[in-house]
Amino acid sequence: MRAGRFGFLLLFALAVCAAGCGAGTEEESGYQVYYLNKEGTRIVPRSYEPQSDPKKTGQMIEELMGKLLSDPDDVEYQKPVPGEVKVIDYTLEETLLTLYFSPEYSGIDRYMEPLARAAVVRTLTQIDGVECLSFFVGDAPLSDNKGNPVGVMANDSFVENPGQQINSIQSAALALYFANQEGNRLVVETREVHYSSNISLEKLVMEQLLQGPRSEKAQSAIPAGTKLMNVSVSDGVCFVSLDMGFMNQNYGIEEPVVIYSIVNSLSEIASINKVQISVNGDTSGIYRDNFALDELYERNLDYVAE
Repeated sequence: MRAGRFGFLLLFALAVCAAGCGAGTEEESGYQVYYLNKEGTRIVPRSYEPQSDPKKTGQMIEELMGKLLSDPDDVEYQKPVPGEVKVIDYTLEETLLTLYFSPEYSGIDRYMEPLARAAVVRTLTQIDGVECLSFFVGDAPLSDNKGNPVGVMANDSFVENPGQQINSIQSAALALYFANQEGNRLVVETREVHYSSNISLEKLVMEQLLQGPRSEKAQSAIPAGTKLMNVSVSDGVCFVSLDMGFMNQNYGIEEPVVIYSIVNSLSEIASINKVQISVNGDTSGIYRDNFALDELYERNLDYVAE
């Protein structure tokens, strides 16, 4: 059965905040609530003295979840779960805590969402009897941007590489190459983006390219509806796999402009020297008439408009 409803949580959290606790007791508690910093770029822990009996797991879940749903009393921090998102219900089966969020959870910015999730998981896994969490949005398991279920998460789930915690948002200035309005040249659009540290730069570049330009003087060179299947880098070569949408021809954009939109944008990353483009992982074909997919392409600025 699902445990108690969360409709009372906000009032409960405010009551806890009103009770307050001294700095000394916060240090003695050993519990931390993870918030976002004011800029929303990092999760930060704050010491917290729970009012509930730490041995009563259900009460601790409700109290700490209430803190995560409430605005902190310090303007330097913000709650990790946005105000419109509610926790409708929860279940605790053995040591797995499942949270059921309202549909608004799906609207959290995709680069911010890993931070929100990490803050919730790291806060609640401190509770005796809670070792891992599962997130649902409504009655459906939380999925990543590819539609794959996120699955069960523990405190150590938020690691990109050994020793590197996913607890921050990074910034990058990307030089993205799009087609001009005539479709015969490339134009460069510099874009400042903030992204979670669990996404690679090459994936970020491809996702930004697929979103299209922000300038009215440019257009996407990649055929509309194309989806990114996979992107990886090995020994200076970036391997990009796109779905069959890439083969939908738009003859209003010249062939080299399409290829070098991708190649030049990815080659702006220091670790990438060459790019290979495939369709669903298949490199046996030819793009239009002249560009073999099994070739490795290097940066070419000849098509960039002056």
